[in-house]
Amino acid sequence: MKKLLIANRGEIACRIIRTARRMGIATVAVYSEADAHAPHVAAADEAVLIGPAPARESYLLPEKILEAARATGADAIHPGYGFLSENADFAEAVRKAGLIFVGPSDQAIRVMGLKDSAKTKMKTAGVPVTPGYMGDDQSLPRLERMAEMIGYPLLIKAVAGGGGKGMRPVHAKAEFTEALLAAKREAAASFGHDGVMLEKLIATPRHVEVQIFGDSHGNIVHLFERDCSLQRRHQKVIEEAPAPGLSGELRHVLGIAAVTAGHAIGYENAGTVEFILDMDDRDEAGDPKFYFMEMNTRLQVEHPVTEAITGQDLVEWQIRIARGEMLPLMQDAIECHGHAVEARLYAENPDRGFLPSTGTLSRLAFGEGARIDTGVEQGGEVTVHYDPMIAKVITHAPTRDEALAKLVAALDRTVVEGVTTNRGFLARLAAHPAFVGGEIDTGFIARHEVSLFESAPPPPSVLAAAAAQWAAATPAQGPFAHRFRLNLPPVSPAAFWEADGTEHRFEIAPDGVRFEGAAQAPGRDTAIIAIEGGVEARRRGQSWRFLSENPGWAGHSAAGPADGQILAPMPGKLIGLFVKPGDKVQAGDRLAVLEAMKMEHRLTAPFDGTVEAVSSEAGAQVADGMLLVTLARAGEPG
Repeated sequence: MKKLLIANRGEIACRIIRTARRMGIATVAVYSEADAHAPHVAAADEAVLIGPAPARESYLLPEKILEAARATGADAIHPGYGFLSENADFAEAVRKAGLIFVGPSDQAIRVMGLKDSAKTKMKTAGVPVTPGYMGDDQSLPRLERMAEMIGYPLLIKAVAGGGGKGMRPVHAKAEFTEALLAAKREAAASFGHDGVMLEKLIATPRHVEVQIFGDSHGNIVHLFERDCSLQRRHQKVIEEAPAPGLSGELRHVLGIAAVTAGHAIGYENAGTVEFILDMDDRDEAGDPKFYFMEMNTRLQVEHPVTEAITGQDLVEWQIRIARGEMLPLMQDAIECHGHAVEARLYAENPDRGFLPSTGTLSRLAFGEGARIDTGVEQGGEVTVHYDPMIAKVITHAPTRDEALAKLVAALDRTVVEGVTTNRGFLARLAAHPAFVGGEIDTGFIARHEVSLFESAPPPPSVLAAAAAQWAAATPAQGPFAHRFRLNLPPVSPAAFWEADGTEHRFEIAPDGVRFEGAAQAPGRDTAIIAIEGGVEARRRGQSWRFLSENPGWAGHSAAGPADGQILAPMPGKLIGLFVKPGDKVQAGDRLAVLEAMKMEHRLTAPFDGTVEAVSSEAGAQVADGMLLVTLARAGEPG
């Protein structure tokens, strides 16, 4: 392997390029028109334009990738994750073109690419699978009958793809048909395949996955497990390795089951076998029962935590195995050291249901003490065309508590301006006492939603830290800037304001900051970030802005759902509009469905009322913030 083309973009392309360069392998980047100035393009030795911004016209076209490989003389292709990474036809085409595909065989991808066939294969191999329906008959009557047999609650899952797309929990029979049709539409849009499967919905699950590697010489090993249970809308938020709270016996059995799964399909290269643990159903030893969920036939987004605890470069392993080499290490030589945690920093708004945020990264700086895997830079754009990930923030330490503390500190000191991010939410999540204490399952975020989103007044130590930083950057002004005291050093009276107009008065003295005449020590765990017109104090995910001038907050809010104005939460296509002027609606009724970033977003009525106006139509492309529907509350004049 002399020249490697990376059939991907963003942070994973940058990640692969770093390892290839260290190994002395030349690299080729591919890019769309939207990514002409992206970091992965600048990092590679060569770069080839492959099409317009939409992925379906660029990164998802195998012929464009192969054409770029031929034009640059690349002899190998690494697919990264996402896009074509689990496309069996692409893997086959790469090999038929005489190139090395850095990944498994197309046969393995085909078997594991559809969740129903994968479960059938695993069941035959003796790996436990979740009870459910995996049949070819996808007719509504058949699926309704099988749902009745499985019982509610159950889970509808697209048989192709992942990332929560095409997945719907159903808690009652009345919800089934609408959830099924929505899952099928989303699956077809995301994966070109609308097939679904039904399975028992486990009430309190943990999501634990095992990293495996196989070579062409018949060897398969595992590199321990990761816990990916902290999720929202079935998408991972924080991952860690090893999985906390598991017995040594359960870890051992999970590793054996994952390796068994690999041998069952003659697996080569990197793969992840994902299991679901039923925390409400335990065996005689007290360990939760586990079931095979799916296998990802590629490198995972969360692979850095495995690298951290094993000291191994998984991309290097991939490349060596693709070149025909044996595994770098056999099972007995693979060791686990310490604990690692990864948080996915996204351009998204937690206060608006985690909807993606777009814009220019006017300021971007990361906190110290963490590994940062990113594919963006200050001045770059976060667009609607691709996944809105900004970076992966990874910390490693001897213990889990230390790794989490380092992660919170790094997030508190990370600065992103120009787009809204989940930075504060991630820090609050990683610092949450229940999570730190080991309470982990996929329902954690929903269960602790109130505490994860509630805001608290700034404690005295935070006020003191903010005041000290503010004072250092703001010179005393005016004829009464200093107040002299008999036989005591002079002090400077000062004040700053929170965004809601709350005033904080203090004095700046040689021995520190005084609130109400008493010195207060600044909190050591408080990060202070300079902002325009003041400072921002951060502590364990909570943020407080202190401004040098009273913002004059009047308590008014912009028009929105509470006023009956239903706005588009982001740019997208209005694929469904279910009301017309004069219709009566009740709180929670479906008004419209917006498709954006291959996900469907359901817009509902915020209160009982009447539709006054409809400002768009089904099929229309709408902009962020565009008015779609106007409602009048029940009892109000139209």
